[in-house]
Amino acid sequence: MANVLVVDDDHTVREVVVSYLRAGGHQVAECVDGESAMQEMRDRPADLVVLDLMLPGIDGLEVCRRLRERSDVPVIMLTALGAETDRVVGLQHGADDYVTKPFSPRELVLRVDSVLRRAGEQGAALGQRVEDGDLCVDGDQRTAVLRGERLALTVREFDLLLFFVAHPGAVHTREDLLAQVWGWSFGDQSTVTVHVRRLREKVESDPTHPVRLVTVWGVGYRWEGSG
Repeated sequence: MANVLVVDDDHTVREVVVSYLRAGGHQVAECVDGESAMQEMRDRPADLVVLDLMLPGIDGLEVCRRLRERSDVPVIMLTALGAETDRVVGLQHGADDYVTKPFSPRELVLRVDSVLRRAGEQGAALGQRVEDGDLCVDGDQRTAVLRGERLALTVREFDLLLFFVAHPGAVHTREDLLAQVWGWSFGDQSTVTVHVRRLREKVESDPTHPVRLVTVWGVGYRWEGSG
């Protein structure tokens, strides 16, 4: 059971989401705007935030950005159907996942459970410590240190990095990565593309010319490591 904060100014959507999450065994708090969400997170930090993109006052992107300045709490963003640009920008601001409206409440609960599972997962990552030149990734502590500096990674970014460094030289399609890292049997593969781009910004000296996390054109991605 986890503490989940639902932030949405649409009463009907909020009521349905809260109902399904509580039925799924979670404790749920709810807010109607960005300001109250930030205050709620200061007073009673949640384990995960379900965050609508379009909010009065401070919008969802700004809320996500501010959360990322102080916390690595998992964030699932709710976006409008067909607003691909908004989804990409949301992921770039640090969201771990997104669900497009209209959505199935059951699917949202599954996404919540998946993100929470990955955030607290011990499983195969437990005890894994992989060093690659000046990069050290510790699956037990869930930390990544590059050139002596700890990287600020979201839950998904860390999972993706750990997966890559644990499988150097192997080529992975976006579909494979969705299954292995996200735990999805279906989903928008652009999610992987955005996370790879964000990860490159944090592990590559020149993200526009990656040498560690490279693209295998027409196939997917491969971790070359430090060489």
